[in-house]
Amino acid sequence: MTTLAKKYTIQTWDHNPILRHISENIENITPELKQFAADLIKLMRRNKWVWLAAPQAGRNIRMIATTQWDQKKWKDDKFLGETIMINPIIKEASQEMIIWEEACISLPDCLWLVKRHKSIIVEYLDIKGNKQKKKLKDFNAVIIQHEIDHLDGILFTDKLIEKKKKK
Repeated sequence: MTTLAKKYTIQTWDHNPILRHISENIENITPELKQFAADLIKLMRRNKWVWLAAPQAGRNIRMIATTQWDQKKWKDDKFLGETIMINPIIKEASQEMIIWEEACISLPDCLWLVKRHKSIIVEYLDIKGNKQKKKLKDFNAVIIQHEIDHLDGILFTDKLIEKKKKK
């Protein structure tokens, strides 16, 4: 078992109190918090996930690790990078909605359809404490909406349109 696997237990299933708790805002970016952010990125990479929220790693703080992709889907598209978002807030959301197949490490073996905003503007602090703003659309917007839901104690099962069996 790796050091990261020993250090963090991925929280699972919709009755989990950690996943259903509203996460606390981060007031100070400490060395310990920077290490946790680095660990979130490592966990995400090692497991080939495209997103990970702090509550999924057992911490109810408002931090997410995400990836960004060049096109609508992530599997065959160009990888653009990774981002840590601290205290992310969706400032604007399009009226246009899209239906997307979502999966979640906290709900293994599930692939479900969820309706999300097609584009969003998100504000957050980066790991250095600088205020950032990103406009995202399609898959990149879905990622952020999914992860911010985790910070608010919401799972995508609360928003599903249709259940499907994961392939």
